Amino acid sequence: MALLDLVKHRKSVRDFLDVPVEREKIVMCLEAARLAPSACNSQPWKFIVVDDRQLKDKLCDAAFGGIYSVNSFCKMAPVMVVVVSEKSKFLARIGGMFRGTKYYLIDIGVACEHFVLQAEDLGLGTCWIGWFNEKGVKSVLNIPQHKKIDILIALGYYDREKLGSEHGREPIDKIASFNSY
Repeated sequence: MALLDLVKHRKSVRDFLDVPVEREKIVMCLEAARLAPSACNSQPWKFIVVDDRQLKDKLCDAAFGGIYSVNSFCKMAPVMVVVVSEKSKFLARIGGMFRGTKYYLIDIGVACEHFVLQAEDLGLGTCWIGWFNEKGVKSVLNIPQHKKIDILIALGYYDREKLGSEHGREPIDKIASFNSY
């Protein structure tokens, strides 16, 4: 599929089918993420794929209880991907301090977008999740407390017909200009 068509089709999925995702497809998504560019080639990410149903259910219970329950739909997803933010290379951190930019967040954002676009190309749906109980996730997966988890990705098959086609995006003339603000 052409990239622009792929981007037009990709949406945040919140209604997953109860169908397992093949490991080969998950690995292809991880490979797409692995190839993403990053500041100073830091590659400041680690992807923990949770596809064991019992562990995934335990993870979702810990991640999406209480004030985080708005994202409890993730319990329907057959796969959860936990994205651990790792340390950037020294030059990327120094440059980020001078610029006031957390390059590692941009880097994991690009890697995760590669992941979700590859998933869409394979007929899988995804949803980025930023609102979750980080301590709960760390506890279930034995992730050291000093590590940072900024993103979870729900992954699975979905009914494209149910999702619809409207994106609700602003027109180009509202979000872009040429040669001046």
